[in-house]
Amino acid sequence: MKNLFIASILIFATTLSYAQETSKDSIPDSRDINKNELSINAFNLVAFGIIDIAYERVIDENSTWAVEGYLYPSNDDYYGDGFFKNSSVTGKYKHFFSSNYARGFYVNGFGMLSNGEYDVDYYLDQQSGDYVYKTENYTDFAIGFGLGGKFVSQGGFLLDLNAGIGRNLFSDNSPTIVGQFMINLGYRF
Repeated sequence: MKNLFIASILIFATTLSYAQETSKDSIPDSRDINKNELSINAFNLVAFGIIDIAYERVIDENSTWAVEGYLYPSNDDYYGDGFFKNSSVTGKYKHFFSSNYARGFYVNGFGMLSNGEYDVDYYLDQQSGDYVYKTENYTDFAIGFGLGGKFVSQGGFLLDLNAGIGRNLFSDNSPTIVGQFMINLGYRF
């Protein structure tokens, strides 16, 4: 009877310790089960005053889709003619190449609907000696691709680095090439 009692206690203790070990190991990391992300392009906000916000949804462990909204409130002061668009909406699909859950190195394809003001012609004013630029408003759609890397902490905070290039398709009054450079800070929830 004494041996049966000791054997049952040992079996119970072994089962209890095994259950605790497997439950600790089987709890998934929150960054691997959460599917929504919200981020802001911190670089554009700090350097140029551009509001660039993104919502991203995890499809599976290797892919996500995103919607980005871009607003450049001050269209008077372009930095080296780099920002011709005033606003845009971009749809993006990302494919990840790492074994991590929607993080690591990725490539993306995007479609961007943008509008703004673009210099279409210029001439030299004979009286003042200055160049005068003729601008036109435009609305155009671009397609393109990019490369990037996403890093997500165990708590869900993320850093997304991305650079991309695309081509406007329809308007002669728009820039031919569009670019994206993003340093997004956000949270996966």
